[in-house]
Amino acid sequence: MPIRILLYEDNTELRTSLASLISFAEDFELLASFENAGNVLDNIKQNQPDVILMDIDMPEVNGIEGLNLIRSKYNDLPVIMLTVFDDDGHVLEAIKNGATGYILKQHLTTRLANAIHEVMEGGAPMSPAVARLVLKFFNNQHTRKTDYALTNREKQILQSLTDGNSYKMIAFHEGITLGTVTTHIKSIYEKLGVHSQAEAVSKALKERLV
Repeated sequence: MPIRILLYEDNTELRTSLASLISFAEDFELLASFENAGNVLDNIKQNQPDVILMDIDMPEVNGIEGLNLIRSKYNDLPVIMLTVFDDDGHVLEAIKNGATGYILKQHLTTRLANAIHEVMEGGAPMSPAVARLVLKFFNNQHTRKTDYALTNREKQILQSLTDGNSYKMIAFHEGITLGTVTTHIKSIYEKLGVHSQAEAVSKALKERLV
């Protein structure tokens, strides 16, 4: 059975080109194509597609809005976003709203067929530039999430711990009393959810806290 596809693309020339590309493939069937996602839920109900190809930048109801409509009723229907944009905003908005894959239009002729097969097998295809942006975003998110609300002084003391300094040396370098160092370290342990200097140093290094 061929994979049944709905296409949403406002550019007439590109829509026609994609329709031809899909039609020439024996394992694909283009059910219908549309210039915007205004009736996407009715389109899905009438055609019962296996995969949706969705442009982002469309008039009236764009791809992000169309994706939100789809996810309001169809959580598991694969939706591959097609766009000329490769900036963080469009990529992340689409992915956070439930896009299954994200292919830049300049890669359609070389990557689209494989992307469709990949989503049908449970994958999440992305153009390389998109994958890099997503990794960058989640790396940054990881850093922000693992800050643990440490104060600047606590970060300085944690850095000093990772450098192998004793409590006395930390007190000397920071110009504070030994008791104050102990108080700060107790606070650091509580915020990091650890119980020893070894655990604190390990977590600081693994999560790049210092």
